[in-house]
Amino acid sequence: MTTGGRSGLAIVGGGKIGEALLAGLVRQARDGGTGPGAGAIAVVERSPARAAELAERYGVDAVDLATAAQRARVLLLAVKPQDIDTLLGLLSPHVTSQHLVVSVAAGVPTARIEAALPAGTPVVRVMPNTPALVDEGMSVLSAGAHATEAHLDEAEALLAPVGQVRRVPESQQDAVTALSGSGPAYFFFLVEAMIDAGILLGLPRTVAADLIVQTALGAAVMLRDSGEHPVQLREAVTSPGGTTIAAIRELERHGVRAALIAAIEAAHDRSVELGRAD
Repeated sequence: MTTGGRSGLAIVGGGKIGEALLAGLVRQARDGGTGPGAGAIAVVERSPARAAELAERYGVDAVDLATAAQRARVLLLAVKPQDIDTLLGLLSPHVTSQHLVVSVAAGVPTARIEAALPAGTPVVRVMPNTPALVDEGMSVLSAGAHATEAHLDEAEALLAPVGQVRRVPESQQDAVTALSGSGPAYFFFLVEAMIDAGILLGLPRTVAADLIVQTALGAAVMLRDSGEHPVQLREAVTSPGGTTIAAIRELERHGVRAALIAAIEAAHDRSVELGRAD
């Protein structure tokens, strides 16, 4: 199979992350951006109903793997890590070293992907997160053995429409998965507990939710924009003998800090496990 003149992008997997990236790219092109528009994007989805839904919603073509590899030079693999080996086996006959494979499968190292594809295929590993659905994602890139800076630039341009992008050595990707990949769930868990506390104290659920969501949003913007350390921001709220220090004392007494660190370590270890081939 020749690759001369091939361009465009195929997104393989139409789950939440795949759709988030698809939506961001289509929206960016519609708004005058430089990324591929709907006409240059194809989607591969094993569920016919889901494939038809994505094609209709975003104006892209739903195709099979062989057609996707024939039409697109960049193949973005947005499948679960448990499905990656099966996918690679099906994809390998249709890929050459002229393709760029971008994988968002959590925990799966580039060496494992490269071993299943033709020699010299450039692979970029990405850890995105679900806030990409609202264009506030955090995506972290690492290059495989055959990926160049130009390949990283290309992958970064694909992910930029849905949030921030950073680059790290691949050895740090399991830590990234534990922090930003799984991170939204930690915040949702904390917000859920705070809303329950508001209800316990007599607030209606909708009022408690509004208070906590806006507080979380404001606190995140302060962390991003103030340039101050989280300790400084926390101390600014913590008056001597006041309500906040009473709450902080209880958080420390119940080991919340230690529990959170242990939870992130567990997520890291699970990411390592997912990266091992069965």
